Amino acid sequence: MGVRKFKPVTPGTRFRVGSDFAEITTSTPEKSLLLTLSKKGGRNSNGRITTKHRGGGSKRKYRIIDFKRDKQGMAGEVLSIEYDPNRTARIALLQYEDGEKRYIIAPNGLAVGAKLFSGEGASPELGNAMYLSDIPLGSIIHNIEMQPGKGAQIARSAGSYAQLTAREGKYATLKLPSGETRMILKTCLAVIGSVSNADHNLTRLGKAGRKRWLGIRPHTRGVVMNPVDHPMGGGEGRQSGGHPRSRTGVYAKGLKTRDKKKSSNRLIISKRKK
Repeated sequence: MGVRKFKPVTPGTRFRVGSDFAEITTSTPEKSLLLTLSKKGGRNSNGRITTKHRGGGSKRKYRIIDFKRDKQGMAGEVLSIEYDPNRTARIALLQYEDGEKRYIIAPNGLAVGAKLFSGEGASPELGNAMYLSDIPLGSIIHNIEMQPGKGAQIARSAGSYAQLTAREGKYATLKLPSGETRMILKTCLAVIGSVSNADHNLTRLGKAGRKRWLGIRPHTRGVVMNPVDHPMGGGEGRQSGGHPRSRTGVYAKGLKTRDKKKSSNRLIISKRKK
């Protein structure tokens, strides 16, 4: 799992840094776990643009990922490590003893042929899903549930992980990738290890066209627009544009958007790093 630099044979490859895909073992996905993805172009059901700068891009098929790891008491063998166009992490194809196949987010260092378990009785080894009540303190974990049985919601992107720091009563204390420290019920599942493709943040696209392949259209800065188009637009010559804000006037720096009355505020021990 590393990065690859390209010879500058064209302007687009001069500064390009991409993944070497060394951990990928097959280029053919499991057909039974694929869904068709239709293009939305940033539009809602009324056809109006609700998210700017979306559209185009390569065709994709969605891989159905098992975030719940609810097949307990049964070993799943890793058949392959695959690329997923819908996420930054790699995915692993598991085949259970009853023949069922499922995709999971691949942890860093997972190898083909490994046997994975989940639930009670699983040992704290790479790729196993365990309850927070059973995981040793200090362990590095990912794919963490916030509510029992809902499925993993925390630490799912490339290279991310959290650390289990303490347990008290019915809660476990975790230090999250954002730097926030919060409590989560001990009956929630988490997977041992960190997420694969940790070098993803070192990649550089190299040219604008690769951004278009990802379905992202050009972004126009608000300060170069007219006042009718953006709150930061207008002015004679190059004006500063005022305080950074969105097209709808929401301040971009420092404005707190979390609900002060949110019930889960009591579970946050220390807020994330600024």
